[in-house]
Amino acid sequence: MRVSPSKENILKKIRKALSESTPLPFSNSEGSQPVFVQSDEDLALVFAEAFSALQGKFAFCLDEKELAAQLKALIAERKWESIYVRDRKIREQLTAMGIPALAPDSGMDTLKACDASVTGCECLIARTGTMVLSAGQESGRTTSVYAPVHICIASAGQVVYDVRDGLKYIKDKYGDKIPSLVSFATGPSRTADIEKTLVVGVHGPKEVYCFLVNS
Repeated sequence: MRVSPSKENILKKIRKALSESTPLPFSNSEGSQPVFVQSDEDLALVFAEAFSALQGKFAFCLDEKELAAQLKALIAERKWESIYVRDRKIREQLTAMGIPALAPDSGMDTLKACDASVTGCECLIARTGTMVLSAGQESGRTTSVYAPVHICIASAGQVVYDVRDGLKYIKDKYGDKIPSLVSFATGPSRTADIEKTLVVGVHGPKEVYCFLVNS
């Protein structure tokens, strides 16, 4: 089959283009730069403001001693009697503070009937006020979802600025063994019906607390 000179010229240009890479004309628009520029504010403050704006309840603790005092005050004020904790390290931490915690072998029914559950987190995303949780944590998939109140204990070193930083945090921690579930919890569970009436606590906890320890 004979190819016309004009068609041959086009094919040559295509072959050349495929063999030689061409620089992107607008490299900054191809996802190589962050969409949101990090502010100069302290990340813990940025998170606290965003988290509180979403009806989350934030508490900053200078150390473990202050964490114990604030947790005890909250439990006494709310008259909670059953605190569900799957994470062994956190359960030992609370026991040392004099806060009795239910063990995970107490079952799913106990989790649903408890006053509150306590977990850690993978990291906190400051810009959106989001807690990043995963199945890789000892708390598992259900502890932060089925309890009426979710309490998260985190350290200042776990706060990152944006979602991409949170994903990088997960990748750096787990490498190629990413947990089967990574969830982004942004404030209490809320949904809206067809009339746009907002209802809190339908598909998850009605209240969410974050205690950030400066350590």
